[in-house]
This record gives sequence, C-alpha cells and structure tokens, in this order.
Amino acid sequence: MTDVLRRGRASLAFSFFAQGVAFALLVTRIPAIQDRYGISDALLPAFLAAVPILAGVGSVCTEQLVKRVPPSHVLRWSQPVVLLALLGVGAGDGLWAIGLSLAAFGLAVGSLDASMNMLGVSLQHRYGRSIMLGFHAAFSLGGIVGASLAWVGAHWDLALFVSYLPVVVVLLPAAFVGSRWFVDGSGPEAEAKEQGEGGSGGVGFKLLLPLCVVMAVAYIGDSTVSNWSAKYLQDVLGSSEQLATVPYNVYMVTTLIGRAVGDFGVRRFGAVMVVRAGAVIAAVGFAVVAGAPGAWVGMLGFTLLGFGLCVIVPQTFAAAGRLFPGAADAAVARLNIFNYVGFLIGSPLVGALGDAWSYRGAMLVPMVLVLVTLVYAKSFASEPSRYGDGHERPRTADVGRGSNGL
Repeated sequence: MTDVLRRGRASLAFSFFAQGVAFALLVTRIPAIQDRYGISDALLPAFLAAVPILAGVGSVCTEQLVKRVPPSHVLRWSQPVVLLALLGVGAGDGLWAIGLSLAAFGLAVGSLDASMNMLGVSLQHRYGRSIMLGFHAAFSLGGIVGASLAWVGAHWDLALFVSYLPVVVVLLPAAFVGSRWFVDGSGPEAEAKEQGEGGSGGVGFKLLLPLCVVMAVAYIGDSTVSNWSAKYLQDVLGSSEQLATVPYNVYMVTTLIGRAVGDFGVRRFGAVMVVRAGAVIAAVGFAVVAGAPGAWVGMLGFTLLGFGLCVIVPQTFAAAGRLFPGAADAAVARLNIFNYVGFLIGSPLVGALGDAWSYRGAMLVPMVLVLVTLVYAKSFASEPSRYGDGHERPRTADVGRGSNGL
C-alpha cells in the first residue's frame, strides 16, 4: 500500500506540473495569439473571459460526473484534452478555430482543476499529513517552465504551433501513462460512506461560503500580480521595460519556494496558523507595492506576495475536504468555481480603480480583501478525525486537525 500511495502521489504531482506548463504557455503568449488571429483589442477581453467562465462550467459538470465515475477517470481524459486544445490554439486559422480551441481548453481545465484537487484531498487524507502544498508547488514549477519555454518561443520568433508541439508531444503520453497510478476512492468521502456518516450528504453552502470567499480573494490577489505587475512597475514606479518583466517571475519563484516548504509549516503549526501568516504577509506585500518609492522596493513587495498568497489556495481545498467528509468531491468542485470568480474580478477591478483613482490606491483594495482571510481563518480547522491506513502518523499539528483552537 505504501508503494501504491507513493506512485499515486508522484503521478498526481506530474499532472499538476503538466497543467502549470500548459496554462503558462497559453497566458504568456496572449499577444502572439492576438496577432495570429487578428483579434481586436475590443474583442480580446471577451475571448479571455470565456476561458474562466467555461472552466467554471467544467467544474460544475465534474461535480455531477464524479457521482458516476472516479475522479481519476475524469483527470485521465481531461488532461489530454487540455494539451490538445493548447495545440489547437497554435494550429488554428480563423476566429472560429481559436474560439473552439479556447472553449475546449476552458471546459477541460475546469474538469482538470477540480479532479486534480479531489485526488489531492483524498491522498492527503490517506497520508494523514499535509501534502497539498506540494502538489501546488509542482504546478508553480510547471508555470515557471512554461513561461520560460514561452520566452524562448517569443525570443526566436517561433510560430505558436512550432512552440507548442514539442511540449504536447512530451507531456501528453507521459501524463496518460502516469494516470495508471492515480489513487482515488479511499479519501474522506469514501471512508464516510463506509462508516455510514452521510456519504451521500450535501454540501452546506453556509459552511462552505467562508472558504469560497477566501478562494476568490486569493485569486483576486494572484490575478492582480499576473496582469498588473509589469505595467505597475514600468508606469508607476518608473522601471525599464526589461525590469518590468521580472516581478511576475519573482512571484512565481517565491510561490514555488513557499509551497515547497509550506507543508512542513502546516505539520508543525497547523493550517490555521499558516493561512493567517500567509494572509498577513500578502497584505504587507500589497502595502509595500502601493507605497514603494521605486522599482526595487516594488519588487520586494511582489516577492512578499508570492510567499503570502502561495499557501492559501491549497489549504482552502484541503479544508473543504475536511469540512465535508461525506461529500468532499462535491465541496472541492464547488469551491474550485471561485478560483475563476476571483480571476474574473481581479484584473478588471484593479484596472477600473487605477483609471478612476490611481494604481497605487488600487493596490490597497486586494490588500484589504486578502485580510478578510483572517476573519474566516477558523474555517481551516476541524475536529480531530481518523487517519486512513496508518501509512503516515500524525504530526504535532497536522493538516488542521487538533490545532488547539487556532
């Protein structure tokens, strides 16, 4: 059983990595996609908004689908669709082609994100200790690799299809073969069914709502960095065009580092304390960015944002699984929708406030929003519950269990 869990953990981590690569290759080449298909500036926001909206639809459909098939089956087939849709973005000709490819990408990404996190929650339950941050660290690593490959493609002026094809050729068969070792059906939901503890019970919206709010504000913060860091550094803080490209890369690196070590913090101090610390660090980061006298201080602020925001999303998924042991998959799928809600709100919100007020002032809004996490931090704690099969023993303050009321 130990080897089964380890293989399942490694294969799922690779899926997170592959998803990070694919997503980064899409979003970092948006200017090239716009040029290839002749998409006007007025029409571009509609195309970009369609992806998270359809991803939300995909997440809702996945909630229903996993009632009939295991989440591993959904992940096994949705990941190839994401990769093939990415290739379609580079190979198409005409607005209908890019529209179809982005629609397929969005729907499949929603299913992919939901099913990956379902399996992650299930595996964390089996391990009996925090491992969710590690999976999201693999996603961050994939994002760094994807962004680097995108830079190579842009630097050498490669066609999108030429840039995407080698990546898909490598990742698609590897992801499909790795899916043989996915582990599901033994998480909190299955155990609750075996024990007769409401395995078919629903997800109480009132109990899930605090986590939905936290998920949304975390992604508002994340989308603020991804969409506005370069413009802010160049236009507000007076950096060069080259230096303006650095904050997002720094943010991704610090996100990777924070997630790589974050599980140790959860095991030692508990999920509530780690989430609180992340929210405070993120708020300080936004404050530093808003008040920065120059580009290098602004860079420090974006660095703090990476360390702060990186822990919140993985722990939010983990908390949903603990709060609804009889309906963990449904809780994860519904919570995943607020990932896209935050993404849709964040960028337009900062842009509108920046134009109407000031971009320094606009950075204070996500700062205040991320502090809302402190209000709901107790939602990340739960009553002590059973460990799965004894593969891992509980640590001092484990995955939010027995966190002494923090």
